[in-house]
Amino acid sequence: MAIQKGDSLPDGNLVKLGENGPETVEVAALRQGHVAIFAVPGAYTPTCSNAHMPSFVKNADKFRAKGVSRVICITVNDPFVAGAWARDTGATEAGIEVLADADGSYTKALGLDIQAEGWVNGRSKRYAMLVSDGVVQELQIEESPGTCALSSGDTLLDLV
Repeated sequence: MAIQKGDSLPDGNLVKLGENGPETVEVAALRQGHVAIFAVPGAYTPTCSNAHMPSFVKNADKFRAKGVSRVICITVNDPFVAGAWARDTGATEAGIEVLADADGSYTKALGLDIQAEGWVNGRSKRYAMLVSDGVVQELQIEESPGTCALSSGDTLLDLV
């Protein structure tokens, strides 16, 4: 069953690319304060790179002005791809944390994974959520991975 409004984020680990290589990020750290989390099916894919990430990059400061302490992107890619994509899209400069769910296990724990032929670990549904002290306050899930309307930075910003 997929996570819903009112649910707590499940336990798990993600990975970020640190100065000395991959570093584990415990989801417990994402449960503190008011956090915007969005997920993309895959780094460097057209909708993710041309619409979804840019919608958060342009709004990152506006989220912070409304009290959101962290803006986080989760992608089912390895941390090296996630790190390069963060730099290439301007996410790093905007202060957006791009975290890798390399094996897709956290995405599965959320119940937001999708499978297709040729995908080793599956991918994530495209979504955006607002989380306050670990509890999902708002959740916007796209029906199609190629669509970025409900889960855009603009739409989520209006819900803060």
